[in-house]
Amino acid sequence: MRSREELVKVLGAPLGDLATDEALFAGAAEVRDRTVGRRVYLRGLIELSNRCRKNCLYCGIRSGNGRAERYELTDGEVLEAARGAWRAGYGSVVIQAGERTDGAFVERVERLVEEIGRMSEGKLGITLSLGEQTAEVYRRWYRAGAHRYLLRIEASSPVLYGRLHPADHRYERRVACLEALRETGYQVGTGVMIGLPFQRVEDLADDLLFFRRMDIDMCGMGPYIEHPQTPLAGVRSEFTREERLQLALRMIALLRLEMPDINIAATTALHALHPRGRELGVAAGANILMPNVTPEVVRGNYRLYEGKPAEDTDLSGFRTVPDGAWGDAPHYASRREAAKSEE
Repeated sequence: MRSREELVKVLGAPLGDLATDEALFAGAAEVRDRTVGRRVYLRGLIELSNRCRKNCLYCGIRSGNGRAERYELTDGEVLEAARGAWRAGYGSVVIQAGERTDGAFVERVERLVEEIGRMSEGKLGITLSLGEQTAEVYRRWYRAGAHRYLLRIEASSPVLYGRLHPADHRYERRVACLEALRETGYQVGTGVMIGLPFQRVEDLADDLLFFRRMDIDMCGMGPYIEHPQTPLAGVRSEFTREERLQLALRMIALLRLEMPDINIAATTALHALHPRGRELGVAAGANILMPNVTPEVVRGNYRLYEGKPAEDTDLSGFRTVPDGAWGDAPHYASRREAAKSEE
């Protein structure tokens, strides 16, 4: 395992040093192939709704963005999207939405998870990415059949986190939710944005140490991309978009080397900055793709950032696992086994 100083050295190396990066990415891909396999697993992304109660300063669907065209899928649309993913051989779906905590939303998600399980006879894995909830809500959704949860910390530095969110958004609450997810039994995922305003390479090194300390099972992280209808849109980043892409690939590779047996996604944001962004992410050590299966009529409204691709992922260039395998991270099984042995 690398020290903080070693991580900073790799991340802070000249971004034009492609030969060094090629060796780093090749090493990470070799570790990926040896620990989690040579193929990538598919998660069909269903964007349930872009209605959100939070007002994060970087996000295009923030509650304060009055120009966002809000939508919410019907139950039938969600189930049809899940059915299409299942028929296409995807092992899992991801239900993602703007954050809500009202009773009607909680009950609806619980019902949808149960119905997807019945529809697929329990064969379709279900990941949720629905923000901060109470421990009881997490338990309800877990009992209904969800088994993975992605809750991105976005910035592991409390100071930087505070500069990205209004005063009523609490860093400590976010971390407590990650801990509650682990205690419930989920495969726990988190992630960060790379190239944020006010961010330094030292912060990115600390992000990697945070992932290791939290003992996560999966990670989704990508380059920060401005959205023009947000307060942070006019705040300058220290990194160009090209540099953010390269740093994101370094982060994927370093995380693979630091935590060899977790799942790491090649995110849509990579593709937004490069026509082969997801391929580059896989080449750097990622092993998860999340093709968007949201109905096309509303897909363009889930705009977390400017330039978010709305088209389906072309999977022709990937060695995918098309047989419906869930693709659980080996890390999750070993973590659970270790916890049992300590009891």
